[in-house]
Formats: sequence, structure tokens, C-alpha cells
Amino acid sequence: MIAVNQDGATQARVRDPRLDFFRGLGLFIILFSHIPKNGWAAWIPARFGFSDSTEIFVYCSGVASALAFGRLFVRAGWLLASARIALRIWQLYWGHVLVFVVTVAMLAAADHWLPGARFVRFGLNLGHFVDDPAWMLAHFLTLTYVPNYFDILPMYFVILGMIPFVWAIGSRSRGLAVVLCVGLWTLASFRLLELPAEPWSNRPWFFNPFSWQLVFFTGFAIGMGWLPKPPRRTLLIVLAGAAILIAAPLSGKAPWLDDITHALRGLTDKTHLGLFRYLHFLALAYLAYLLAGENGRVLKGRFANMVQQVGRQALPVFLTGMVLAQALGVLLSVVGHSYLAEACVNLGGCAILTLVAYVVAWFKSAPWSKTPRNPPTPGPLTGGEPLKPGSEVGDGMAAAV
Repeated sequence: MIAVNQDGATQARVRDPRLDFFRGLGLFIILFSHIPKNGWAAWIPARFGFSDSTEIFVYCSGVASALAFGRLFVRAGWLLASARIALRIWQLYWGHVLVFVVTVAMLAAADHWLPGARFVRFGLNLGHFVDDPAWMLAHFLTLTYVPNYFDILPMYFVILGMIPFVWAIGSRSRGLAVVLCVGLWTLASFRLLELPAEPWSNRPWFFNPFSWQLVFFTGFAIGMGWLPKPPRRTLLIVLAGAAILIAAPLSGKAPWLDDITHALRGLTDKTHLGLFRYLHFLALAYLAYLLAGENGRVLKGRFANMVQQVGRQALPVFLTGMVLAQALGVLLSVVGHSYLAEACVNLGGCAILTLVAYVVAWFKSAPWSKTPRNPPTPGPLTGGEPLKPGSEVGDGMAAAV
């Protein structure tokens, strides 16, 4: 892996296992939270604090983007690096469309085969799409219809599009980059920067990209070396631990604290990344950073390696998980929500995501391009002389490949 140091130069770097591990962990948590009526979702981090797996995933994506694109700005220049980011947005866009079509088609099939089922209309609140699919599909493709379940990738489209501008400013003045990011977050917090999610209402995108860019570019700044590594200080550890302990009962699970929880809604708002959510995530990230050890030395062993592999293939695993979660929800509705059924469904889902990660890694390794140790001697296909370069049959085979 290549990292970018504080002077803008590139330097060789071993892949950081912490990034892959926590991104993989976030993907498993996202699966649990996306399975409808899943009992295991009661035990995800969001139930014990203000922030959840979304912050983990967005922050890690910011770090990964710095490592992936930061060196391009230095080596290839702003224009070509921006073009590479545009290509990534293009790929994510079609992934977004594919997941929507496959998920709706799968749920429509379940509605057809299961008596009384209404997964499309009620499971994902797609009633308007069911009533007028052609018109709503046009809005979906133009991102003026962003259903709640399909709102994470659109947020990334906007944030990724901001990278060239943040890099251009931050490479000259990190202070101005901070002002830009904090300023956008502040405007979004006051509902001054929002994007419409539905053509029939004024509901905004559930994940406001102008708010969530603050988490993303915090990770981006760490990956770029614009921000130093957090020091190990007893006072910081105590403050982070206290923030997590205080937030736990205020996350909505303590009825006697309802008045306080209600009063804090603006500071814990998920759509606009309330301040307490951001601070809670920073506290969690700091303690996780310390627990993982220097360069992630604690993250060893078979389980850690498996989670890291999932984190390395984040996009295909995430896209698979979006469809898989709804399929597992249908399965649970059929077999029931017993403890055994939920354990089998959740663990089976984790196994499928892990399998997808290893299969994608195998394809990315391009094993077919590796030269065999003892390449076979060219010979005749059906007898006669071996094929010669430039022969008609040989050219035809090359064109087919």
C-alpha cells in the first residue's frame, strides 16, 4: 500500500490491518441491522450509544480514499485524479441501481409466492414505487427518489465528488479545509443544505452528505497525514470512556430518561450527524485504536484475518449484504423468529458475506494470468502441424479471447 506523508510525498507502506478489520466488522453489523425484525439487531453498538456502524464505515472509507486517491493527486495531477474519482462514482452509481432492481425483484417474487405477503409495499415502504413504477424509477435514476434503505451509496456519490475540492484546499491550507468541512456540517445542521428524497414530499435524504462528510474527511485527513496520530494519554482514555458510559443509557433504551433523550434529539440526530454522535464516535475510535495496538498487532489469528478479508472487499460485500439482508428477512418470516432460527440466519449471512469476500479476492488475483511452472508445448489441435503465429485459426482464437 502507498501512503501520503505530511509533505505530500508518497512512501511505501504495509497494509494496515486496523482499517480492514473495523471496516469488515462494520459490514457484519450493517447486515444484522438491515435484516427486518432481527433480534440480533438489539445488540449492535447503536443500541448502546449515539453512533453506530455507519460512522465506522464512513470513517474507514475516508481513510481508504486517502490511501487510494491521495497519491494520485501527487503523481498524476488534480485533473486525472478527479477523473479517477468520477469513474469510481460511476461504478458505485450502477451498483446502486443494480442492488435496487435485484432487491425489489426478489421481494416481488416473495410477494407472488407467499400468500398474503407484501414485502415490497410495506417491508421497504415502497408503496409509491408499486403504484407507479415507471415514473418512480425515473426519479430513482436521477436521485430525486432515494428510499431509506437505498440511501447510503447516494451519500457516497456526493462525498466522493467533494474529494478533489477538499484536497485542493487542504494541500495548501489544512486550516481552510477544516473550515470548509465544519462550515458545510454547520449549514446542514441548520437544514440549509439538504437534498430531496421524495418527489411528493419535502423529506430530505436520510443521510445528509453535507453532514456526513465531516466523518469521512476526518478519516481522509488521518489517511493523508494531515492529522497526527492520537497520543496515548490517561486523561484522553478517561474522557473517552466516560463519554461512552454516559451515552449508553441515553441511547433510547432507558424509559426513565425519555425526557433527556428527547431534549438531546438535535445533538444525536442521525440524518444531520448530531454533534454528540460525532463525539461519541471519536471516543469509540480512540479506544479501538489503542486496543488494536501499534499497527494493529493485536488483530491476529484466524478470526481477525477473516474479518480483514471482508473489509478488503468492502464494496462487493456491502452490495451483497443489501440484497442478502432482505432475503434473510423473508426467510425469517417463513421459519419464525426463534432463537435458533435467528442464530442460523445471522451466522449463515456472515458466512455468505465471508465467502463472497474470498471469492472476489480470488478473482481479483487474476490466477489465469499467472504463468504455469511447466507450460505445455504447443501442439496440433486435431492432428497435423502445430499452429504458427499469424495463422488463420490462431488469429481467430486470439480475437475470441
